[in-house]
Amino acid sequence: MTEQKFYSPLKIGLLIVTIAYFLFTLHATFTLSWIGEWEYLGGGGSLISNIIFVEDISATIGLVFRFAASIVAFAGIILYFVKKGLQAQTTMKILKVVLVGEAIYWLGLLVSGVLPLIYLRGFGNSSILEVLISILTNEIPLLVESIAIPVALFKLAYELNPNKPAKGAIKWGLIAGAVFVLAFWLTNTGLWIGTIQTKGVEYLTSNPENLLSFALTTIGMLALTVFTAYFAKKSIGTETLEKLKLKTVGAIIIALGLFFLWNYLTWIFFGRNEIWSTWYAWFLGHNMDLWLLSIPLVGLPLLFERTASD
Repeated sequence: MTEQKFYSPLKIGLLIVTIAYFLFTLHATFTLSWIGEWEYLGGGGSLISNIIFVEDISATIGLVFRFAASIVAFAGIILYFVKKGLQAQTTMKILKVVLVGEAIYWLGLLVSGVLPLIYLRGFGNSSILEVLISILTNEIPLLVESIAIPVALFKLAYELNPNKPAKGAIKWGLIAGAVFVLAFWLTNTGLWIGTIQTKGVEYLTSNPENLLSFALTTIGMLALTVFTAYFAKKSIGTETLEKLKLKTVGAIIIALGLFFLWNYLTWIFFGRNEIWSTWYAWFLGHNMDLWLLSIPLVGLPLLFERTASD
């Protein structure tokens, strides 16, 4: 009987994605150009300046926790490959720490979602319609990702226990995945709407690559959100990983990763000064989740994984 090899495409994919997660978070943590932006964005001592200051500090504290989580994840997977395996209890502890750190990172964005609601940002100089658009495209996405994501991740971390049935962890893993996709759709759609408000519809019609990115974000990501929620609801009673439809999980992961990869490559191949906008400034310069463009390396092996549900 042939001995099964330790290395596999899925394990290699997890290694690469973890390294990407660590390196990207390392870079983001020590990029300190944001310091002082409240002065030139809001004007020293103004209300907007104070809001930006509080938002930046809160988000940075959260980022420090994500950085700690990325260190634990990186160290854990290196240890896994060096020892060629870890005990289930050790693996669960590592995952718990990573999930809690990631949850606190998203929780750090809560201030950015709440403060503008309290002060009704821009209400004094803007119409009610503009304020409503701001709430729909900015505050609501921030509230979803800073409340729903942490709740799902904290609960998932709680359910991770080698002595407990896997059903609870699978349930909350599915819920967390669906919430993540929803948050990404809301956030990126909001950024596109803001970009069109500034640049006009011709920004899309005169640049086919922008029109495609807009469609993939507003329509494609919405379709992925609906499908992910449907799959999560349908699979929420699954009792073991062997019975979970990993091919479908792989397809969802690939689709999400390709969204990030496409938008990144769009600028690499078609980017020029004339089409620089709020969208590209966000996606390339302020997007803390750009490391997700590597996750198809995990999705592809899952797509060909054989399970008991096949």
